[in-house]
Amino acid sequence: MAIGIAYLNLKTYLMELRIYFYPFEQIDQIRRKIEDNILPHHLDFKVVWFDSLGAKSSCLLVKTPDIRILIDPGIAVMHPSFPAPRQAKIKWYKEGYEAIVKASRKADIIIITHYHYDHFTDFDKDIYFRKKILAKDPNEYINDSQRGRAERFYRNLYSNFGVENVELLMQKPITRKYPNPLNELPTAIAKNFGDYNKRRKELLNKGFEWFKKRVAKWNTYPRIPELKLNHVEVVFADGKEFVFGETIIKFSKPLFHGIEFSRLGWVVAVVVNYKGDKLLYTSDLNGPIIEDYAEWIIKENPRILVLDGPATYMLGYTLNLINFRRAIDNALKIVEKTNIELMIYDHHLTREPRFKERTKEVWRLGEKLGKRIVTAAEILGEKQAVLLYK
Repeated sequence: MAIGIAYLNLKTYLMELRIYFYPFEQIDQIRRKIEDNILPHHLDFKVVWFDSLGAKSSCLLVKTPDIRILIDPGIAVMHPSFPAPRQAKIKWYKEGYEAIVKASRKADIIIITHYHYDHFTDFDKDIYFRKKILAKDPNEYINDSQRGRAERFYRNLYSNFGVENVELLMQKPITRKYPNPLNELPTAIAKNFGDYNKRRKELLNKGFEWFKKRVAKWNTYPRIPELKLNHVEVVFADGKEFVFGETIIKFSKPLFHGIEFSRLGWVVAVVVNYKGDKLLYTSDLNGPIIEDYAEWIIKENPRILVLDGPATYMLGYTLNLINFRRAIDNALKIVEKTNIELMIYDHHLTREPRFKERTKEVWRLGEKLGKRIVTAAEILGEKQAVLLYK
């Protein structure tokens, strides 16, 4: 009771401070921290929604004493082959969406790692109100479908926050040369695949031709601008670092969404660093499949790793056995060579019921080394949704 009275008195006091002394945003941030009953003294996080809870998502609320960061506030209904009734899928989607909106009210920063609908929401003003958005650059290292989604999203965002004619804000295209992305993947390119080498070379050559066509489009796109408006700010984050007190948010350069020259496009991964304590969020690397990305994760050496596993439900379709083996080997190296205490192994991985059997080497190695590997559902003490109707 005494705590409750103290809380009410403090809330009243903060309202008075808002009126007389402090700007709205500063008091609002203090209020959110009090209402959530947490003033963290370290790096912490909360699972918002992931695929293991029944809807496609990879949303996390990361907290430090300086800042609260909502990563990838998006959600989508599970695919038709997911083993659950349609009504259950819709129920999980709605629950996940509500969880994302609720989490957004506690966040200061929103991160969008790419423009797939299970990673961002288009459009709910409540999610983005009074937020600084650190987003994947929509003007380059992007495929056609993500570019279209990004255009719609920023048109909706800017118009809802006071821009009368968004088209007038669009900037002139910038022509530039782009190097072959394979130049930054020496380990993957040097890897010997035996009998598959010839076929792999053909695929990489075709991929580079596809890449050159994307470059031609990037050089003609009207540029979507970064903006700072009254109640929202947008900054494109690729390859950048942002400092908030003693918290550093670091973004990778654009990384392939899966294999080399994946037609799904590019993503940015995120490292949140508070006084050397790190959480690394891979976004959609699908394993990772690419060896150089695994080396980067090992070099970062996070305490907490949020790793999207391979899409085992697509084995034999868009994921062949060779690339699946790469994903397993890379995950094993990461578990062995980092000092991770916790790895959330989820997202694409938990979309079919045999996912643990197919990736059993990873789970066993984590157990052997005393490193906790879990799905998001397991963190919350729940059974994975993909197993509920088995």
